Amino acid sequence: MDSSHAVLVTGSSRGIGRQIAIDLVKRGYIVYGTYNSSKENAQELTQTGIHMEKADVSKREDLARVREKIEGEGITVSGLVNNAGIMKLMNFENYDETAFMEMLKINLMGTIYSTLEFLPHLKRTRGSIVNIASNAGIGTAAEGTTFYAITKSSVIILTKRLAFELGKYGIRVNAVAPGWIETDMTVTGKSQEEVERIKASFRSKTSLGITGKPSDISPLVVFLLSEDSRYMTGQTIVIDGGRIDNLTHGV
Repeated sequence: MDSSHAVLVTGSSRGIGRQIAIDLVKRGYIVYGTYNSSKENAQELTQTGIHMEKADVSKREDLARVREKIEGEGITVSGLVNNAGIMKLMNFENYDETAFMEMLKINLMGTIYSTLEFLPHLKRTRGSIVNIASNAGIGTAAEGTTFYAITKSSVIILTKRLAFELGKYGIRVNAVAPGWIETDMTVTGKSQEEVERIKASFRSKTSLGITGKPSDISPLVVFLLSEDSRYMTGQTIVIDGGRIDNLTHGV
């Protein structure tokens, strides 16, 4: 496949990003991914044909270096998946400014920085941006997600604003808002008993009575990157099993 079908997936060494990158390679895309600390996972992914680059998305200079590397290989990116993110659980009563600022820098500023760096590519290719938000950013009642939700609601409004601003270049910008997905981020550091208790709790909060996997999210991202979604932009699509603990389901 030629370079007009090249995609960058940030935070692709684990979880949802990993599944997206793997599925894109299977469909013939040239895929670049970023990782920050999961070097072993990144090395494993290179065996599948994914080009992995170390980058902290909260640092624009890191993303500039990734862009320069891609350009040096004669590739122009036509798809950008802003997936890199972290979650620190806290509410107002146990507010931790350091943790909140870290989430802001990665979840929001990382999305802004990667878009800024690859915007010239996307203009040339009339490309597609997919931002990975969260149903927390729409208004779920999940305990401890107050400040995480603030960062993800910012990603949702950023998606809409970019769609307005970049449509004149033929660039589409959409977001996917997953519910609770079983990934390293949601289960690391917890015992199997704790994980099962968490899963049971979130199952009880869904209309379908199930929890999600990365493979439930990836197909929609692939669709939003493809020409099959050529008439869609500015949308936030929720995949959460039909959560019933929302203040509102409107976006």
